[in-house]
Amino acid sequence: MPWRHLLLGLVVVAVWGSNFVVIKAALAYVPPLFLAFLRFALAFAPALVIVRPPVPWSQLAAYGVLIGAGQFGLLFLAMTSHISPGLASLVIQTQVFFTIGLAAWLGGERVRRVQGLGLGFAAAGLALIAWQGDASATPLGLALVLAAAASWAGGNLVGRRAGRVDMLGYMVWSSAFALPPLLALSLVFEGPAAIVEGVRGADGATWLAVLWQALGNTLFGYAAWGWLLARHAAATVAPLALGVPVFGMAASAWWLGEALPAWKLVAAALVMLGLALNLLWPRVEAALRGGSR
Repeated sequence: MPWRHLLLGLVVVAVWGSNFVVIKAALAYVPPLFLAFLRFALAFAPALVIVRPPVPWSQLAAYGVLIGAGQFGLLFLAMTSHISPGLASLVIQTQVFFTIGLAAWLGGERVRRVQGLGLGFAAAGLALIAWQGDASATPLGLALVLAAAASWAGGNLVGRRAGRVDMLGYMVWSSAFALPPLLALSLVFEGPAAIVEGVRGADGATWLAVLWQALGNTLFGYAAWGWLLARHAAATVAPLALGVPVFGMAASAWWLGEALPAWKLVAAALVMLGLALNLLWPRVEAALRGGSR
C-alpha cells in the first residue's frame, strides 16, 4: 500500500476513534435517539446531487435501519451515562465476531479454530469489563454496545451483498431509511419536550459535533474506507481498524480525563488480541503456505 493510501487509512481510523469523544459532547444537550436522527438526516442531504447506486431499495432500507437505528441508536443510548467513550470504542469492535458468527449461521461459512481462540480472548476482556462494574461501564451499557455491534455486523453482511458500488452514494441513500425509525423512537421514548429542550439548549460546539457526525465520521469515513477497499485487498485494509479503540481510548483519556487503570488496559489488550488474531491471521496463514512451497 502506498504511503499516501496508508496515511488516508490512518486518518479515517483517527476520525472514527476520536469520534466517540465528539458523540459524548453532543449528548450533553441532544437526546441520544434524536442525535442519531440528526446525524443521518444530514448524511442524507447530499442525495440531491448524488445518484443512487444500482442496488435494490430493500437492501438500502435494511442497511439504513441496521446501521442507523440499530448500531448508532443503541450506541448513543449507551453513551448517555452507561459506558465511557473509550470503552465504547473498544466494545463496539466486537462486530468482527458477530460478523463471523452471522456469516457462519446465515451463509454457511466455516469458523476456524483461530477465530474461536480470538473470540475467547475478546470474551475474557469483556468479562473483565463487566466484572469491574464501575462507572466506566454498567451491565446495561455493555449490553447496549454489544447489541449495537451485532446490528453493525448485520449491516456488514447486507453491505457485502452490494458488491463494489459507490460507498458514498450507498451511505447517503441508505441514511434515508434510518430516519423514520429513529424519529419514531425518539418521539415515543424521549418525547417532544426533551427534543425541543435539547435543540434550544445546544450551543455552537454541539451543532459542530452533530455536523461532524454526518460529514466527517459518516460520509468522509465510509467513503474513504470504501475507496481503499476498492484498491487494496481487505486483508491489507481491515487491520488498520485495530487503531480505532487505540485512538478512542487515548482521545477519551486526553479530552475527557477518562481513567486508564490497569484492569482497563488488560481488558483492552485481551479484546485487541482477539481482534488481531481474526484480522491478521489470514495474512500469516497465507505467508506460511507461501513459504512452505
